Amino acid sequence: MNKSFLNSELTENEKNINLAKFHIIPVPIEKTVSYGKGTRMGPQAIIDASNELERFAGNSEPCLEGIYTHPFVDCSKPITNIMSEVEGITQSISARNKIPVTLGGEHSITYSAVNGIFKGLKLLNKNEIGIIQIDAHADLREKYENEIHSHASVMYLLANEAYKIAQFGVRALSNEEVNNRNKFNIISFTVEQIHKNNEIELPDSFPKKIYITFDLDGLDPSIMPATGTPVPGGLGYYESLKLIEYLIKGREVVGLDIVELSPIKGFLAYDFTAATLIYKIMELINLNK
Repeated sequence: MNKSFLNSELTENEKNINLAKFHIIPVPIEKTVSYGKGTRMGPQAIIDASNELERFAGNSEPCLEGIYTHPFVDCSKPITNIMSEVEGITQSISARNKIPVTLGGEHSITYSAVNGIFKGLKLLNKNEIGIIQIDAHADLREKYENEIHSHASVMYLLANEAYKIAQFGVRALSNEEVNNRNKFNIISFTVEQIHKNNEIELPDSFPKKIYITFDLDGLDPSIMPATGTPVPGGLGYYESLKLIEYLIKGREVVGLDIVELSPIKGFLAYDFTAATLIYKIMELINLNK
């Protein structure tokens, strides 16, 4: 069993905690899933698949900047304890001007990851961080099944604390979420709009510091069925990467996560897709200078 992202390819310097630019945080949480199960197995599946990646990502070798993998977060504890621990880890990473890369697990972890980064960067206002959310769902319910830290409520919590949010690919949402999207002035682009315009840009008023949260059900289930709620009509692989490339142009990515992978036994392609996306996003971050 592998414990480190891309471990088979990295030199000792590239795995050094003090030198690495990217810090992987595996969080195998599965506390509030409401349909398909298996997110607790997502981080390990991604790490295993990453060890089959090549160093060269298409235009560069992102690992030259270093990738350190932290120990798995113990998710047997209550969800509030998990949130507190993840926040502390991302705060410590950001305080050293490194980039936290959180592996889910369910989407609920984004709340603590973002708040830790805010504290680590010692920012004055939460609206200084803009969140790019690629997702099939808006996750804007005030609470779901009586849990405020639900995977279906994570963006509500963040919006309610004044973080700026732009949603891409959402195609399943409730009336409550439509109202909350308007209440918090959340930017949104449908899959159809993205199909028609591959050069979507954020408004100049959107924060320069960016956090990317990529729920894998944002992808079309024809290429990513390994999620708890695969919704038809999603984004393509290259389309998603091109979207991220344009959205971060001229901005600074301060953290990211990949969440909601529910591995399907015997179908390794989906785990490998998730690992490849992470590595390609690292490349986009490095090239965005």
